[in-house]
This record gives sequence, C-alpha cells and structure tokens, in this order.
Amino acid sequence: MLVNLEHDDFVSEEEDFESLLEQNEKQTIHGAIQVGEIVEIDNEYAMVAIAGEKCEARLKISEITDQNGKLLFNKNDKIEVFVSPGRNGPHASYTKAQKSKKIVEKIAQLADDYKDKIIEAKVIKKNKGGYILEYDGVDVFMPRRDSAIREDDKAMNKVYKVAITHIDKEKNSIIVSRKRFFELDDKHRKELSAKLLENDGAHKGIIKKIAPFGIFVDVCGVEGLVHYTELSHKGPINPEKHFRENDEVMVKVLEYDEKKRRLSLSMKALGDDPWKEIEKELEVGYAIKVSVSNIEPYGVFVDLGNDIEGFLHISEISWDKNIKHPSSYLSIGQEIDVEIIEIDTQNKKLRVSLKKLLDKPFIKFSKTHQVGSVIKGKVATLTDFGAFVDLGGVDGLLHNEDASWGKNVKCKDTMQVGDEIEVKIIKIDKENERISLSHKVFTDSPAKEFGKTHKIDDVVHGEVLDIKDFGVFIKVDGMEALIRNEDIYPLKKEDIKVGENIECVIAHIDEENNRVRASVKRLERQKEKETLKAINFEEKMTLGDKLKNRL
Repeated sequence: MLVNLEHDDFVSEEEDFESLLEQNEKQTIHGAIQVGEIVEIDNEYAMVAIAGEKCEARLKISEITDQNGKLLFNKNDKIEVFVSPGRNGPHASYTKAQKSKKIVEKIAQLADDYKDKIIEAKVIKKNKGGYILEYDGVDVFMPRRDSAIREDDKAMNKVYKVAITHIDKEKNSIIVSRKRFFELDDKHRKELSAKLLENDGAHKGIIKKIAPFGIFVDVCGVEGLVHYTELSHKGPINPEKHFRENDEVMVKVLEYDEKKRRLSLSMKALGDDPWKEIEKELEVGYAIKVSVSNIEPYGVFVDLGNDIEGFLHISEISWDKNIKHPSSYLSIGQEIDVEIIEIDTQNKKLRVSLKKLLDKPFIKFSKTHQVGSVIKGKVATLTDFGAFVDLGGVDGLLHNEDASWGKNVKCKDTMQVGDEIEVKIIKIDKENERISLSHKVFTDSPAKEFGKTHKIDDVVHGEVLDIKDFGVFIKVDGMEALIRNEDIYPLKKEDIKVGENIECVIAHIDEENNRVRASVKRLERQKEKETLKAINFEEKMTLGDKLKNRL
C-alpha cells in the first residue's frame, strides 16, 4: 500500500524530505503497511522483522503503550506497521498504519460522492506545502494556496470548515480547500438569503453568540446579526442581560450584507411600533403608572407595559439632592406613578419624573417659615460667592456679605462642608424659589459699635485711605467712613492725598448695613452757624448794654 509522500505527515521530524526521496528511489522498501514480528523490545524502541524482507524496522515504544504505560504487544507478536525508509534504516509506525487503514475506510465511505462535501477539520501540523488537518480520525491535506490562512501560528489546533476537492485512491490521500468552502458557502448564503428575503414573515433562529453590540443568530444555516437597536422597541438594551446562547428566537430578515456575508435581522420589526401609539395617546405632563425594570447608578428604567421603557434620571427621583444610589429609594418590580417630562418618538426616548408628583420642599418650607425666622442648618456647598446651607430638604444661600461683617471675608475661608450654623431668614423669593440667609445679624456691626461713642455732627479727624470716583474713604477711630464728592467742599478733591488728615463731621451712621458717612461741607456749615450765632449774640449784648445805660 503506497502513501502520498507529498504529505509531510508521513515523514519524521528528524528526516530531510529531499534526502528521503533520494533514498526511496534506491531502496526496495517503499512506504507501505507491512506485517512484521516483534523480535526485540527495549526502553525506547521495538525491533520489528518485516515479513518477506531481509530487514528489521525500528518502532517507537510509545506507539504500542497505553495511557498507563502498559505494552499493547509483546515479543514474538505479529503487528501491522507502516514502514518507511530512513537514514539509519527502515522506520516502523503502528500509529500510521492505523491511520492509513482509516483513510482507506474513509475513502471507501465517501465513494464518488465526495466532490465539494463540507467537513470540519482541525489543524494539527504544517509543512512546506500546506497544512495537515484531522477529520474524523484521519488526516487530510490542505495546500497553502487553498488555505486562506494569513498567520500560521494562529491556525494551529483551530477547527475550520473546508470542502473536499480531490481524493487520490492510489495514494490514499484526501485534499481539502478552505477557499472552495468560501465559494460554496457564499453561493449557499446568497441563495438561501434570497429565499428568506422573499418571505417577509418571522423565521426561527438559534442564538450562536452574544456580543455587546447584538446577538448572532443562525437562521436555516445562515448567520445573521440582530443589532442591539433592533432587539426591542424599548430602545438599545444590553444583549447579555436578556439573552443566552442556544436560545430559540423569532426574527425578521431585513437584508443581506454581501461584504460581511451575513444577514441583518430584527426582532422588534415583528410587531407594530408602540411609539406610534405613544405619540397619539400620551403628552408631556401626563401622569402614568409604570414598573421599575432596571436600576443603574445614574437612574432607573421603567416599563410602560407595551414594550417601551422610559428613563427616570436619579435627579428626578426625589427633591433630596443627596441621593447616593437609586436603589435606596426604589426596587425592581415596584410600581410607581410618574409624570412624563419628555417624549421623543423620533429617537425612541421617553423621560419621566417621580419628584414632580411630590410636594416641593420649598413650598412646604415657605408655609412653615417666614422672613425673620432663626433656623439651624448644615453647610452643604461652598462657592466663591458664599455658601448653600441645607435647611432640611431645601437649600438657602448665605452670601459672603451676609456671613460676617469683615470686609472681603469669604465663607469658604471660615467654614467647612458639614458645619452646623445658625442663620436668620432675610428673604423668601417664592417666584424664583430662593431663600436668602444671614449669619452676621447675630453680632453687632462695627458701625453700631462706632455709634455708641460717636453721634451725628461730631467733629472728627480721619486719615485718607482711598480716593474713588464717587468720593474719599477715611479712617476714623478704626472705622471706615465715606466722604462723598458733594460733601468734600470747600476742599478740592484733586488736592487731597492718601495719608493726610481731614477734619469733618459725622453725617450718617447706618448700623444695619455697617456704613458711616462723613462731611467736610457739613462741618463748614456748622462753623458758619456758630460764627453767625456768636455775631448775633455779640450784637444783642451790645444793644442791651446801651439800653441799660440809657435807662
């Protein structure tokens, strides 16, 4: 029985292929199955005397031992071996003999009806000409030109679908081609896809693979993809959460992609589009009953009961801004009433709100508190312009100017988030739902302290601190006072320098807003009045004296 020496499968790894061919022409023993007798056994090899030949062939002991290391044959036993020439004498192989017999049986089984038969075979070896694949216990050969394999390393131990292209009964070889399989498969896919597209109804399929972007379904032997946007009218859903491999599903064929060689499928196309019903029946502002179908850290998906899901963002669950996770408020399967806040039928989006059906904390707060009320709260947020104070479900703004009497002092420099402070409500804006707070009202303003020792029209001296377009700031006994432009006369503003002293009088003390105004002009008027008063008094005294003398 001859073998196909073109297949390197029958050549030992230590042997050179070209040398073997040269030796094969000179030797009488050609590669064939022979019956021999085991004449000697050592730890590595068994020597087999070939019947009818004056030679012995060397057989690896590993080929005639089982998994436990027990010998399958003993000395003097008859054995069928595949004999092939080698540099150091003939080689015998029990394994190849068994494979050769199987090849003969397989070729007989395939008979003449083998052409373009599709089989699955595993790559077990590669040689100069191509690849050796194992199919149903026998070795088949795939020429490299027909393999459509780019990287040899990735091909090893991989199972491919191939087509049988040729059988050589004389050499007992089976030739296969992966390229031919692609040609046959493409033709089969196109023909079957055309038939599936003609039938506009539903087709039964089996899920073969699940990916983040969709599920691969086998429909009558043709693979198709149901993109995640085509799984449900609910919108894009996670395939891994709703499907399992080998599940049976009903799909509709949309088209055949020749480039990707697969069908485009849809599951949602099997039913009417419920969004059309939504567009007719529901409007923004409607309150509807839904059930919680999925909970994520950023929000909750709710089921409307007609294959449509709405989205409830975490910010729309409650008026409480400190929600850590939606699961602390809601659970899967729970029925809730929500208000529709957006309907986008074109993009298949529906947003709902739970908190809009609940009383606003501001409304409740405004009913139980009024301007002038003193309340305790916790610092929730610090900003450049002040602090937001949590008053129990509603925040009030404590502006920097209302936090303390200090000039240019910011809340973030004196407070920390979580600090509990006492504040007074100074404004409740119901139209814009804003609450203004004050903390500095609990201490006397510097102007009030100043007013305890100074009165209106007191003459004072102040050092010029700053000169502005609208007036001059001076410092009087530790308190800033403003001399407005109209109160500077008779002094000339352009002659005034920072650091010099100005004599003036106290014109106004605003204790609530912590402001003091001074006036040079008023001082001059006072001086004029005192001068006139003195003159008038002197004139009166002079006339009295004259009358007294006359009397």
